Amino acid sequence: MNPGRRTALSGRAVRAAAAEWVGFVQAVISGFVPIWGVTAMGWAAGRFDLLGRQAQPVLARFAFTFAMPALLFLTLSKAPVGEIAEPEVAVFAISLLLVFGAALLLSRNVFRARPADRAVNAMTASYVNSANLGIPVAIGVLGDTTFIAAAAVFQMLFVTPLIMVLIDLDVHQGVRGQWRRFALLPLRNPVIGASAAGVAVSALGLSLPTVMTEPIRMVGGAGVPAALFALGMSLNTRVVPDAKGIAERLVLVGLKTAAQPLLAYVLGRWLFGLHGHALLAVVLCSGLPTAQNAFVYAAEYRLRTDVPRDVVVWSTLLSLITLSLITWLLA
Repeated sequence: MNPGRRTALSGRAVRAAAAEWVGFVQAVISGFVPIWGVTAMGWAAGRFDLLGRQAQPVLARFAFTFAMPALLFLTLSKAPVGEIAEPEVAVFAISLLLVFGAALLLSRNVFRARPADRAVNAMTASYVNSANLGIPVAIGVLGDTTFIAAAAVFQMLFVTPLIMVLIDLDVHQGVRGQWRRFALLPLRNPVIGASAAGVAVSALGLSLPTVMTEPIRMVGGAGVPAALFALGMSLNTRVVPDAKGIAERLVLVGLKTAAQPLLAYVLGRWLFGLHGHALLAVVLCSGLPTAQNAFVYAAEYRLRTDVPRDVVVWSTLLSLITLSLITWLLA
C-alpha cells in the first residue's frame, strides 16, 4: 500500500473514531441534562419558597407512595423475568451485592449508623440510576438497552425489596406484632407490593388493557421528576457535615463510581470470561451513579436525607468523568 493511501485510511479512521466519541458524549450529556435541569428547578422553588415548606416532603411521599410503585409495576409486568438469568447480569448482580455488603459493614463498624441508615447507605453505594440516565447512555454507547433493562429488573425484583425489609425491620423494631407486620410488608409497602404484582402479571403472561395501564403509566411517569424536584428542594436545607460526615460521603461515592465498576470488570473479565461489548455493558452499567430512589426512601421513613442526597448529587457529577473513562478504555 502506498503512503498516500495509508494516510487517507488513517485519516478516515481518526475521523470515524472522533465522530463515535462525539456521539457518546452527546448521549451522556443528554442523560445528565434532564437530571440537572429538574434538580435545579427544585432548588429554585425551595430557594424562593414558591411552593411552601411542606412541598418537599409531600413530593417525596407522592413519589414513594404512588409514582414509583406505578413505574415498578409497569416495568416488571412487561419484563421477561428470565432475561436476568444471563452471565452479564450475574456479574452485575454479584458486584452490586458485594459493594452493598461492604457499605453495610462500613456503615456499622466505621460510621456507626443506625440499621435503617446503613441500608440507605448501602443503597447509595450500589443501586444504579438505570432509568433516566442508564437508558440514554446505553443507547449512545452500547447501541441498545437490552442489558440495562435486565439490570433494572434485577434491582427492582431483588434489591429494592431487600432494602425495604432492612429499613422496615429497624424503623418498627420493638413494635408489637413485628413479625406479623413483616409478613404483611408487601401489603403495607407500596414499593414491594407493586413489584410483587408486576412480577405476578409477567409470570402469568397477562396482557393488561390500555384503559387500565394508561393511568398507571401517567402516574409512573411523574416518579423521576417528582423525586428529582424534591431532591433539589432539599439542597436549600443543607447540613454542613463534619470530618466524619465528609469521609462517609466520600467512601460511599468512591464505592459507587470506582469500586463497583472495577469489581464488575474483574469478575466479568477473569471469572466469567466476558470480552468486548458484553464486558463494556456490565462495567458501564455498574459505573452509573446513585439512583435518586435512595433519597426518596430515606425521606419516607424520616431517616437522614443529607447523606443520600449528597451521594446522589456527587456521584452524578463525578460519573460524567468515570463513564467517559470506562468507555475510552473498553470501547
